[in-house]
Amino acid sequence: MDTLTSAVTIPVAGAGLPADLVLPTDATGVVLFAHGSGSSRHSPRNTAVARVLHRRSLGTVLVDLLTPEEERVDARTAELRFDIDLLADRLTAAVDWMRTEAALRRLPVGLFGASTGAAGALVAAARRSDTVAAVVSRGGRPDLAGPALTQVRAATLLLVGGLDEQVLTLNEEALAQLPEGVGELRVVPGATHLFEEPGTLDRVADAAADWFAGHLG
Repeated sequence: MDTLTSAVTIPVAGAGLPADLVLPTDATGVVLFAHGSGSSRHSPRNTAVARVLHRRSLGTVLVDLLTPEEERVDARTAELRFDIDLLADRLTAAVDWMRTEAALRRLPVGLFGASTGAAGALVAAARRSDTVAAVVSRGGRPDLAGPALTQVRAATLLLVGGLDEQVLTLNEEALAQLPEGVGELRVVPGATHLFEEPGTLDRVADAAADWFAGHLG
């Protein structure tokens, strides 16, 4: 499989946010990743999922949602990772940037969010319902998207570990807020919040790849 791999800077938050773009030559869509609390674009779980998407002819953009200075503040206070409006603003701007890039502008767009990043992804999807066609949440906090849930039009898959009981309850409540026919909740048996158990992250990656291939194709 031939791919274009490049380090890019998305013009957001002043100096811009670093991102890694991987685009198969036969790409049928592109997925923007929103990492979770205290994580970055180098998250091993997200990069593992991205590799599976590449094999399904899907491009990926993994971006740091906070600037280096903001990362240092967040490492002390853990405040910014829960600032859903800030995360959604960054993701919305990234989606807009993707529409201006010659290699990406004609490709259907999906969002993959983990933890609090899933809430930011859903808010961004609601804001850009004419652009974002699909969303996948991995162990996410979609409940933190609040009233934006009722405005989501993108096909949304919520993936939750069966042993992640509190987050499962929050996902069930969020699912009830999504418009009818928009959302689907799938439980990964034997998985905790980070899907560290053998085989569980593979199931997440395969489910995400199927979802995006079906809705971005």
